[in-house]
Amino acid sequence: MNKPQSFFHLHLISDATGETLLAAGRAASAQYKDARAIEHIYPLIRTEKQVTKVFEDIEEEPGIILYTVVDQKLARGIDERCAVMGLPCVSVLEPVLTVFQSYLGTPAGRRVGAQHVLDAEYFRRIDALNFTMEHDDGQLPANMDDADIVLVGISRTSKTPTSIYLANRGIKTANIPIVLGVPVPESLVNATKPLIVGLIATAERISQVRQNRILGNTSAYEPTDYVDRAAIAEELAYARQICTRHGWPMIDVSRRSIEETAAAIVALRGKTR
Repeated sequence: MNKPQSFFHLHLISDATGETLLAAGRAASAQYKDARAIEHIYPLIRTEKQVTKVFEDIEEEPGIILYTVVDQKLARGIDERCAVMGLPCVSVLEPVLTVFQSYLGTPAGRRVGAQHVLDAEYFRRIDALNFTMEHDDGQLPANMDDADIVLVGISRTSKTPTSIYLANRGIKTANIPIVLGVPVPESLVNATKPLIVGLIATAERISQVRQNRILGNTSAYEPTDYVDRAAIAEELAYARQICTRHGWPMIDVSRRSIEETAAAIVALRGKTR
């Protein structure tokens, strides 16, 4: 018998954007299927006054506190306030910094938001994002050789979100839909630079996702074959046929998250280099 789901407050205090904390908090929360976190995110917290305001909110809705604050005085203040309130509190980066310091033999510079500096890597990611948005869903197919990766697949195989995730890592990613009976662009077949990967899934999974898409569509929509599993199976067979003919590797995304799919693609890219 399943336990009823419970809820708890998760407070995330960051002196930068809070992305690191959010990822860590969600990774930990995912291990507890019967407890759901109510997230409270406090980004750009860099002064005592801001910390005081944050703890006024926490006092109203107590819970677990995670923080990434490199200013040691502010960090001590957070620890002390949590101790007084009897709340669990963890500095997410501090254990990692300690290991780095021990191995490298030098203390961290403790620069606020150091991971977000406008360096060459930052601009590479922005360039990749721009490229990916311009080449989403078969747009600008003529210059496929400018891509690092091209994802192909039938509708609802997570091509766009996977492309954007990869672009956030600085990888120029295009995606092209495979439509039953329609040949893929010659520019893709003739491309020599990018890794081309086919995304597939079970007919059941795609039907479910498409059905949700239809239910969420506010305009008049006739589902016809779009959610029919037999029709989807035919689309998938056609997509597999194309990938096999051209020697493009395929990844089944039925039970994969976007992050897992992206990791599998990056691993394939490493093998083909």
